[in-house]
Amino acid sequence: MSMVKIDPTRRIGAIDRKVYGMFIEHLGRCIYGGIYDPESPLSDENGIRRDVLEAARGLRVPLLRYPGGNFVSAYHWLDGVGPREKRPVRVELAWETIETNQFGTNEFIQYCRALGSEPYLCANLGSGSMDEAAAWVEYCNREVGTSYSNLRAEHGFPEPHRVTYWGLGNEIYGDWQIGHKSAQDYAKFARECAKAMRRVDPEIKLVLCGGQELAWDLEVLDKCADLVDYISYHFYWGRVEGEDPHYSTLAQPHRSEQYLRFLWSLVEQVRRDRGVKHPIRIAVDEWNAWYVEHAGDRVKDRYDLTAALSVAVYLNMMRRNCRAIGIATLAQMVNVIAPIYTSPEGMFLQTIYHPLRLAVEKSGPIALDAYVQCDHYAAEYLDVPEVPYLDVLATLDETESKLFLSLVNLRKEEEQVVDIRIQEAAVASDGLAHIVTGEAPEVYNDFGAERVGVETERLSDLSSAFAYRLRPMTHAVLELTVK
Repeated sequence: MSMVKIDPTRRIGAIDRKVYGMFIEHLGRCIYGGIYDPESPLSDENGIRRDVLEAARGLRVPLLRYPGGNFVSAYHWLDGVGPREKRPVRVELAWETIETNQFGTNEFIQYCRALGSEPYLCANLGSGSMDEAAAWVEYCNREVGTSYSNLRAEHGFPEPHRVTYWGLGNEIYGDWQIGHKSAQDYAKFARECAKAMRRVDPEIKLVLCGGQELAWDLEVLDKCADLVDYISYHFYWGRVEGEDPHYSTLAQPHRSEQYLRFLWSLVEQVRRDRGVKHPIRIAVDEWNAWYVEHAGDRVKDRYDLTAALSVAVYLNMMRRNCRAIGIATLAQMVNVIAPIYTSPEGMFLQTIYHPLRLAVEKSGPIALDAYVQCDHYAAEYLDVPEVPYLDVLATLDETESKLFLSLVNLRKEEEQVVDIRIQEAAVASDGLAHIVTGEAPEVYNDFGAERVGVETERLSDLSSAFAYRLRPMTHAVLELTVK
């Protein structure tokens, strides 16, 4: 039997809702044929797919990152504004395609407004210039009366877009990136861009490009900490060759958690050493399971039950580390390693859609420090000596008097009887269990065959101590009323 003990007075901290963000990029059919498809009868008068927009609204996306990703490192934002018939068609250097620029800054802002999301724009610090980055802030955020704000008004948007969140480039540490730079060169350039962008609009929040490597992160933080609000971190995971595909996939969020804790300690050290008074938090602005299955290429993935469980574990992990993580944007929202998948005729929801929706709908704003006792397995091939078979997050919503327990049973064949004990609070006798599960690790959703969804069961005869039977390969969120 596994055990979970929760005391609502033992609090880790507040969960920033921006951890439920999403990311869209000009890659595959994410934008064209996904979000934007003016030739489709399923689209509105602006070319926006209505069915996709409605499904995305179900995820209550608080923050949407755009336009990249690798795409942004050779993207010049002026190509994507103004009359569509005058926009240039370019050779696109990141993904080696043709970019029509029919979807750009203003279309993105309109999409964010329709979705109810804050925009998060990533500037080109690869092939772009300091002037170009500052001009984009001016175009988006200044009142009319300057060159670029007047240009925005000429394009039909007299009121500023007021974009708060701006990324200082994408993965510049990688030699696959157009404009790849060393940590030293990037830090110098990012600092000057940050200065210029902030002088256009002092209220913006800036995301420094982290390198998933502590030496890079230390260098760029040391040079730029006084000017930035976040440092980015990207993590994708999949099966490990030669290891059990189910358990090796589910171990990897714990590997990521190790690094995030190192990074958070580094951030705090740099703030102390450099005398930085404002907070700097981590932006996990690309994350997802990424492996090819069933469809044959990287932009047509079908996500199976194992992937959905790993996403649930990753969401638990980020919220447990809420003091460190202030932004997270899943890559990507539509078609490309995404929870929503379309065809010209319709769409379906991938398995990973459901833990994402449960996280945003069935979670309180306060993360609690849950005590968990359970069996573990070793993933030494990932330098993770102990992976718990039971992953747990407890959150509290004081306004609604709700306690939410997000539980993931990693075991493929065995249910877990979880002994749950709530201390310092009374629990109402009735509750709900919202469950994501399936018949096998490899089961997946497809057009006309959504085999994995959410089922809700009523719980009765609850008290401050009760046992819950958690099925194999199951993510369950228990919704309890506490007094």
